[in-house]
Amino acid sequence: MNVPLYIAIMAVLVLMSAYFSATETAFSSLSKTRLKLLSEENKKAALAYKLSENYDKLISTILIGNNIVNIALASLGTVMFVHLMENDDLAATISTVVVTIVVLIFGEVTPKGIAKDSPEKFATFSAPMINVLIFILTPLSFLLSLIKKLISKIFGNKENTTMSQEELLLIVDEVEQEGVIDQDESELLHNAIEFSELCAEDILTHRVDLEAVSVDADKAEIAHVFSTTKFSRLLVYEDSIDNIVGVIHQKDFYLETSVTEQSVKEIMTAPIFVLKTEKIDDLLRRLQQTKSHIAVILDEYGGTYGIVTMEDILEELVGDIWDEHDEVVEECREIADNIYHVDGMMKFEDFCKQFDFSAESQSISLGGWAAEQLEKIPEEGDSFDYEKLHITVTATDSNRASLLEVKVNKEDTSEELVTE
Repeated sequence: MNVPLYIAIMAVLVLMSAYFSATETAFSSLSKTRLKLLSEENKKAALAYKLSENYDKLISTILIGNNIVNIALASLGTVMFVHLMENDDLAATISTVVVTIVVLIFGEVTPKGIAKDSPEKFATFSAPMINVLIFILTPLSFLLSLIKKLISKIFGNKENTTMSQEELLLIVDEVEQEGVIDQDESELLHNAIEFSELCAEDILTHRVDLEAVSVDADKAEIAHVFSTTKFSRLLVYEDSIDNIVGVIHQKDFYLETSVTEQSVKEIMTAPIFVLKTEKIDDLLRRLQQTKSHIAVILDEYGGTYGIVTMEDILEELVGDIWDEHDEVVEECREIADNIYHVDGMMKFEDFCKQFDFSAESQSISLGGWAAEQLEKIPEEGDSFDYEKLHITVTATDSNRASLLEVKVNKEDTSEELVTE
């Protein structure tokens, strides 16, 4: 028996096993976006991208080739050790152990690790050879494909392959951790992905915070409201805030250095009305189509629930937009060790993130959640405990909690809270 020849053939088979293992890992972990960019300048990369588009056929060929190689390697190893040793049973055992260790180290773990580090590069390298093997092994691949379809049909496997929003957000987080994008870019992508899930109710300015004037108001009163609020647009109501009849734009109210002589009804524009359940991406399109800046949000009874402006919608994508007239409000401010003053209008979702806990609420704001916990209209001095937090209402406005003091119990504090 020519032992060196056997060893040489087995070495080649180990290399083939390594090739198949590395190719499998490369094609399963590569980024199609990066590979597509490479394919514009590299023919091998273009071939690799084409093969990745038909992954089922590719993986079938790889598995067939890898199994053939490993079975041949095990068989040759057994024959060689049986020839070298007198005890056939011992020879078969030793052959199994040696071949398994060699294949595990040099045919599986090491090549897969190398391919994992640079999958696009290895896929480009291996594409020409695997393309030839795909052609040679097409009959076997076709047979395996039929068996797979039959088994899937028997077991009724209809897995949904559509990528979910959670998966997209996870990909963004992974890309940020890899340093491909920074925190600001990651936040922008998060906002864009979650954008379509938000409703008008989630971002509106509530009716108690609205600035509006009566259709019968005199010009001096309207000018005063424009001056004090610094708003460029004001809502106009008739009889009550639940009957919004128009919107006045500042540029239509003031003409050069004087106030217009036209009546309020003549200069106001028709408002847009939407339900509070309207998705904000749909609302944005409506505002763009009608060239409007404000939408009046209605509750289930047709009354005024609040308003959403174009700026409110854009802020959900790009973050807070400030101009020279905006008053910067710090929603959460630490006033002492583990004691914070928190604005009652802070989004409850943001409050939960700030203090690292989770809770269910029907309210959007912290003040609304506080009223739920108190089970009454909040008054100054009211307090309650929730998990590690002791919360006290320190100020109210229009029957709601406008400022709350939050004390974090030290024994429950595992890490320092970071305020924005």
